[in-house]
This record gives sequence, C-alpha cells and structure tokens, in this order.
Amino acid sequence: MVNRVVERLRLYLFVSLLFWVPELSAFDLRHEPISPLPAAPTLPSQKAELGESLFHDVRLSQDNSISCASCHNLAKGGTDNQSVSHGVNGALGSANAPTVYNSALNFMQFWDGRALNLREQANGPVHNPVEMNSNWPEIIQKLSQDRPLIESFARLYPDGLTADNIRDAIATFEASLLTGYSPFDRWLKGDAQALSKQQLQGYRLFKSYGCISCHQGANVGGNMFAYLGTVNNVQSYFQQRGTPININTPDYGRYNVTGELEDKYLFKVPSLRLAVKTAPYFHDGSVSTLQEAIRLMARYQLGREIPDNHTEAIIIFLNSLVGEHPRLTP
Repeated sequence: MVNRVVERLRLYLFVSLLFWVPELSAFDLRHEPISPLPAAPTLPSQKAELGESLFHDVRLSQDNSISCASCHNLAKGGTDNQSVSHGVNGALGSANAPTVYNSALNFMQFWDGRALNLREQANGPVHNPVEMNSNWPEIIQKLSQDRPLIESFARLYPDGLTADNIRDAIATFEASLLTGYSPFDRWLKGDAQALSKQQLQGYRLFKSYGCISCHQGANVGGNMFAYLGTVNNVQSYFQQRGTPININTPDYGRYNVTGELEDKYLFKVPSLRLAVKTAPYFHDGSVSTLQEAIRLMARYQLGREIPDNHTEAIIIFLNSLVGEHPRLTP
C-alpha cells in the first residue's frame, strides 16, 4: 500500500510540473518528453525472413487455424481490431491484442508484463488454451515435415529446428517492425514544417492535460506500469463498463503475475504510436473510439474532464505519430 501511495505522489508531482507548457521552439526539441523513434536495427535478414514466415504460419496452432498474424494483422496496425481475439475452436481471449509494431521498444510484454522480451512473449500464445492451444513438441513435429523449412533452420542455426530458434526467428522479425519517419519524428529532428498548427496545438494539450506523464519516450508509452484509476476510483470504471461481472480476473493486471495486492489494477502503459489505427482500446478492448478513450483516461487517470474540441485536437496530434512500414497500410 505504501508503494502505491508513493507511486501516486510521484505521478501527481510529474503531472503538476507539466501544467505550464510554453510555446515550442527548435531549442525546446532537445528537452521534449517524447523522443524520435530509433533507426531500425541491423538484423540478420535471413532470420527476419524466416521469422516472418513463422509469424504467418498457422501450424503454430493446435488445429492449424490461426497464426500470430491472425491477431496481429500487419496491414491493420498490428492488431485485429477486436475487443478480444478469437483463438482455436472459436475460443475468446481474455485481453485486447496490442499492436506488434514497435513492440521491441516495450520494457515488458503483455498488459501485465509477464514476459520480459519478445522471445519470452512468443511462448504465451502457443500455450494459451484460448489462443493457439499447442506446445513446442507438437509444433516441431509438424514443422519437421517441411523439408525447405528444416533446411532454412539448418543454415541459420547450428542446432537447427528447436523451440528456442523458432522464438528467436519470430522475435527477430518482430524487432524489425518499427514505424519510423512519422511527421512527429521529423519535427523532433528539426523539420519545423513537419507538423501543422493543429497538430502542434494538440501536442501542447496532450502535455498540459498530463497525458505525457504516462505516454512518453520513443514509443510514447510501453516503458512503465500505471494503475488503472490513479485518481478516480477504479471500481466506477468497471461499473460503467457494463459487463455482467464488473471485475474479471484479467482486470487485476500485474497482480496476476506477482500475487502482490499492491499490483492490482496495474497495467503496462500502451504505446500510442499507432493509436489511431488500433481500436478498440484498453486492456479489455471495451472502448470503441479514441475520443471515448481519451475522455475516460482523463477522468480516471488525471481527474480531469476534457472538452470535445480539445479531445479532437489531441487526436489530430496522435495522427502525427503514425510512421511508415512496408507492411502497414497508410
């Protein structure tokens, strides 16, 4: 409990320091809380190609019906735009699928942070009974019938086809999914014409309301945990959600990993890099529009009500965060 109080005090202090926001100039760019997306890493191209093939391979699921791409559609922002994803045999997942784009920049993976990196993350869907419902021996048995695939693994890995190497190849591909060259990144790097006046106004509002207290860094999120309901009672969020059971097990967030009471309702802050493309929102996928997501976050996280015109301005700014990738539909 003490740790939670301290965390809230830190957040209040940080937010209070953001309420005064001066006009932005080229000099100020060095001190912005959002940093440009890093350049795409130099990755082994053949491993990334192998990983991309596995990312789309339905044989990773028990009944050969879904792949990683089923829930993380690269053309649609790296998600499936569903509240929760559909797994094998029509099973429904327990949490909203976050975008796979820029996920290599997250400090942990999954909403509750139960995986430390992309290699660990690849274990989750494979074993989850409401996702792929499979296991590595079963998968390797199926893939072992594919001679060209076996030869690819033999060329790239000394020990050939193994669970570790499958995870490594997928993670290598996912690490390449950075959406660089967004208008906002270009502005951060000194291109004064990259953003419109409306986008700059939206960015100033984004900071002045305190959204930046959780959504900052290169990924505009993904680098910290935050309590759902930092300011207003989280119970009222679940009540207004309108589900038959106000609180479900996934709603406990980080608590499901640590078992510590102080981690209840603690979630990894999502990246906003592709927020305009990845509705619905929140860990439960219960909010269908970005307007409503901003309104609710302001109420429960910041204790503020944002007028519609300011909400629209912030959305205009969020559009400037959308970068480019060959597999991402503009």
